[in-house]
Amino acid sequence: MKALIGLLLLVFGHDVSSVIHSLHTFATASSGLSTFPEFLIVHMVDEVQIEYYDSNTRRIITKQDWVDQANEDPGYLESQTERRKGNQQVAKVSMGILKKRFNQTGGVHVYQRMSGCEWDDEDGTTEGYQQFGYDGEDFISLDLKTMTWVAPVHQALTTKRRWEGLRGWNQELKNYYAKECVYWLKKYMAYGKSTLQRTERPRVSLLQRTPSSPVVCHATGFFPNRVVVFWRRDGQELHEQVDPGEVLPNHDGTFQVSVDLDLTAVPQEDWGRYECVVQLKGIEDISTPLDPTHIRTNSGDKSHILAFILTGVAVVVAVVVGVFLYRKRGDFAKKRHKPVDSDTSSENTEGQKLAPEYQPLSTGQS
Repeated sequence: MKALIGLLLLVFGHDVSSVIHSLHTFATASSGLSTFPEFLIVHMVDEVQIEYYDSNTRRIITKQDWVDQANEDPGYLESQTERRKGNQQVAKVSMGILKKRFNQTGGVHVYQRMSGCEWDDEDGTTEGYQQFGYDGEDFISLDLKTMTWVAPVHQALTTKRRWEGLRGWNQELKNYYAKECVYWLKKYMAYGKSTLQRTERPRVSLLQRTPSSPVVCHATGFFPNRVVVFWRRDGQELHEQVDPGEVLPNHDGTFQVSVDLDLTAVPQEDWGRYECVVQLKGIEDISTPLDPTHIRTNSGDKSHILAFILTGVAVVVAVVVGVFLYRKRGDFAKKRHKPVDSDTSSENTEGQKLAPEYQPLSTGQS
């Protein structure tokens, strides 16, 4: 799950003051998963889910009351529901093409698209992105700066050549992510201010499964998700002995994160030199000393640990159905593949694209 969804725990720089807002669309198509929808779309603002659609219900479900207020057009839900149904058919065709490209027949396969934009409300800068993945790996992504499509695998070269030839469509994509997507993001931020710009203080606990296990600093119930959690020894931040986790969603709209500390080589009399620090904008730093008497273990009160485990299971289920299945854009940028130079595929047909939501483009383009 290190490559998922998400935001990654910020462990360098500790810049909790930077306010970058995001509007994300996650579209996932799957085959071979009989207990989950074949297709779903999730919209999120600042990692808060605002809309959901899947192939079973075949209707849009708004997750926040203020979303209906922002969508002032009375025909919005009807028109966008029809659009999702079109996206669903597009995804089915695309899945078939991808299976053929990768010479696959049966089995479980997942085709994903993540698109969206970010807006820094301090300096006004914006950024947009659109990328596709298949079976958990990068397939193709749009580089808006160069207006080219990056193909990390040779199976995507046919798509790259075809999409780069659609210059008018690519320009519409650029305009959408630079303007319309940002417009909707700002609108949602205004209507959802009481939800999206609130601050909820985290609850911090120290957990340890067995006496030989790492000590886990677990912060939960906080909002927003831009949090920093780290361990210190004698006032100095530790980069060794620690294993940072990801910021994950709770069922109530808040977030949780944990950071492990390996104390294998540390005598217990030295534990008092360690402390866990949680930083969240709008509150004072929370420092929790490493006191053995305050550590929850399996031999003591198990309720907190059980809640932690159950929340993790719920997140895994969400991952499977595609809400956070595709890796975060930042992780993609860090490991951007070198484009492939040659294509040995003889296939010249291409599936339809999953059009960015709120964009006035036909899903019939490929």
